Amino acid sequence: MKKTLILRERLAEAGLGAYFRPRDIKPLGVSFRALMRLIAEGEVEKVGFGQYRITSLKFDEFETVAMVSSAIPDGIVCLLTALRVHEIGTQSPHEVWMAISRKARKPVRLPAKVRIVRFSGAMLTYGVISRSMMGVSVRITSPARTIVDCFRYRNKVGVDVALEAMRDGIRSKKVTTDEISRAAEVCRARTVVGPYLEALSA
Repeated sequence: MKKTLILRERLAEAGLGAYFRPRDIKPLGVSFRALMRLIAEGEVEKVGFGQYRITSLKFDEFETVAMVSSAIPDGIVCLLTALRVHEIGTQSPHEVWMAISRKARKPVRLPAKVRIVRFSGAMLTYGVISRSMMGVSVRITSPARTIVDCFRYRNKVGVDVALEAMRDGIRSKKVTTDEISRAAEVCRARTVVGPYLEALSA
């Protein structure tokens, strides 16, 4: 128990959360042998290829999102999963939607079902915020950016989903029309988003 407490404290000090990889804890002075001992004692469990979890930490509603984000630290939670996290619309995806750079290699051996899309340029940073889930720093698109992305990727998610997200986001005051308009402009989606936004504002 004491060793587990020390491990948890070291993970926290390093900015790591419930999920970690051996390479994350090696600089903290935790050997692979010590990790195996913790697994044998039931204090840590293996949840995927090269990925582990401290068992004593409480489950979170978005545990899978945290787990995938830990496995793809440069990834960005987006589209349907971002809508779910922001509680916009009625989507409840069975896979985690993640965006990665167009130049990045597609992740393999992930701990859950993941739908990968590609972002480039300003799309990798604009409207991307950080949110802590189970101690894991999760990068996720903001409400406005998420709604605009749903229109940009309407062939993948459906224009009905994008419209529902826009209506619900504005109605619930999770986002303003100005924020959506600005995001559409930066994302070069003004011609697509504009007519729908104007119809709702009429």
